[in-house]
Amino acid sequence: MEINALAREALINADGIIEESFWPGRYAVELSSAAYGATWQFDTEALPNDLVKRGLAVRRDDGELELTIKDYPYAHDGLMVWNTIRQWAADYVNVYYKSDEAVAADPELKAFWDEVRNVGHGDKKDEPWWPVLDTRDSLAETLTTIMWVTSGHHSAVNFGQYHFGGYFPNRPTTIRKSMPVEEEAGRDEEMKKFLKQPETTLLDMLPTQMQAIRVMTTLDILSSHSPDEEYMGELAEPSWLEEPMVKAAFEKFGGRMKEIEGFIDECNNNPELRNRCGAGIVPYELLKPFSKPGVTGRGIPNSISI
Repeated sequence: MEINALAREALINADGIIEESFWPGRYAVELSSAAYGATWQFDTEALPNDLVKRGLAVRRDDGELELTIKDYPYAHDGLMVWNTIRQWAADYVNVYYKSDEAVAADPELKAFWDEVRNVGHGDKKDEPWWPVLDTRDSLAETLTTIMWVTSGHHSAVNFGQYHFGGYFPNRPTTIRKSMPVEEEAGRDEEMKKFLKQPETTLLDMLPTQMQAIRVMTTLDILSSHSPDEEYMGELAEPSWLEEPMVKAAFEKFGGRMKEIEGFIDECNNNPELRNRCGAGIVPYELLKPFSKPGVTGRGIPNSISI
């Protein structure tokens, strides 16, 4: 809640960092809102469904997921994290709900889901894709989706921002003028200038120094882990430790997250996986569950944090 408030105050507000430094300008947030309205579905926020929707995975006859691109680090590592969260959610749900009927009859759960659908997403409340929380499996799947979006998915798109955009020519957020093109009429002088001294044209094209500094600072802040960051599977809630079955399930969850770290290291050292190993290839570490403080390009916190 705190970082959302700060973002509304300085990042996505009118004349804020996004509007001043990204190419859509004052339409930036409006475009994001339009994209949400056109494409957002709760069910496809689940990683397996998202991959299928984008053509990056298919469901086999046995129901298992098969990647269409085997060496796709986000999907490969993400599914390990997703499956681990899914097991933890199922184990937790099964401790407190002994049957599907118990889920369907829970008034507090019903009130929670009604608020998510009818208040949180009132503009989409009548869409047919909303899950119905009437079984233990549907509840575990829904909780996994929420936990995945606010942990693994957010980490994959957030904590690598400075690595990719901190060197501004690699990922400029706006362009002040277009590059001269040989076929374009009326720009012969610009083309001659470009061919003679291309770096001058590039500097005129790239964002101003102030725009670059502002975005680099923002990316550094967004990509940083605080010294007291809490990572998934690391620390249990006190109430979980009081319930032996939940404690055991959480310990299994934490152990699996530690195993994922080792699996990812193995993949990053496998020369057959050319999208994450080889000369000039950056190892994919964004979904390694744990991290030290600072800008590390890894680590999955318990929830959205910067």
